[in-house]
Amino acid sequence: MNKIYLLIIVVITSFGCTNAQKKEFSKDSFSKKMTTAENTEITFKEVVKKHQGKVTVIEVWASWCSDCVKAMPKVKEMQANHPKVDYVFISMDKSFDKWHAGIEKHELKGDHYWVNDEKMMKGEFGKSIDLDWIPRYIILDKDGKIVTYRAIETDFEQINEQLKNLQ
Repeated sequence: MNKIYLLIIVVITSFGCTNAQKKEFSKDSFSKKMTTAENTEITFKEVVKKHQGKVTVIEVWASWCSDCVKAMPKVKEMQANHPKVDYVFISMDKSFDKWHAGIEKHELKGDHYWVNDEKMMKGEFGKSIDLDWIPRYIILDKDGKIVTYRAIETDFEQINEQLKNLQ
């Protein structure tokens, strides 16, 4: 009986880990549109393609998110330690103005995009990347392939190690 329970736990754990770290974005996520800092439209696929050839960290965040704000010093430290990495910030803010104010207030360096969706995290883009928490970090290798699909603000040690290995 104990062996059956152990087998069930192993299967559930394996499924959970496999589900948590996808290796590629869905076609659905690639088709989602965002707004650039210059107030033009771009697809997520175009964002990823723009950074191909470089290791890229994508942070999904919002200016109203206290965990996102608390993580900013670690993000800046990561940028200082890995200057050859591209940084992409995708905002789930409620409005264009609040998004821009957040970028300025926190002096975020990198490429910025805004997901204009009333449902924010629960909207179409959020669902397409399995967004369940922000800040959320996704790491892409130089070929645009996902290396880390789901990392949060408590995972900076692992993120930094991953970036060191990719450079």
